[in-house]
Amino acid sequence: MIVTKRHSLRIAAIGALSAASVALAGTAMAATPAAHTAPSAAAHQAVAAKASITAKPSVSSVHAWQLFRVTGKTTGLKAGSKVTLQQKQHGKWVTLPASAPVSRNGSYSLGVKLGLKGKNDLRIVSGNTASAVFNVTVR
Repeated sequence: MIVTKRHSLRIAAIGALSAASVALAGTAMAATPAAHTAPSAAAHQAVAAKASITAKPSVSSVHAWQLFRVTGKTTGLKAGSKVTLQQKQHGKWVTLPASAPVSRNGSYSLGVKLGLKGKNDLRIVSGNTASAVFNVTVR
């Protein structure tokens, strides 16, 4: 196909009209009431950004390798999402092999055994969401 100057101008004009109509459609969509539109991706991100996790250990002090539980509630996480225990070791958060799924009502419960003696800083994480730090002392 031979592209002539007239053909190029025609393509450019059609492109400009298309861009203008898309811009008008976007303005019209922005002007419609939110009740009539589906939730946007930004709304979904806002919900995800508000995700939170609480965590409460069943004890504050245990013997090395003694089983205890960490329970809590989540908001903004899907049922079945995995929550995992992390421990602060040498200034860095290390993921431990203790995890549990989030139930339909947002709660979770996981069994934990720790061997690192002393005060252990722990938290529960799921993706980019983390609970407040809590402590369990291992004797």
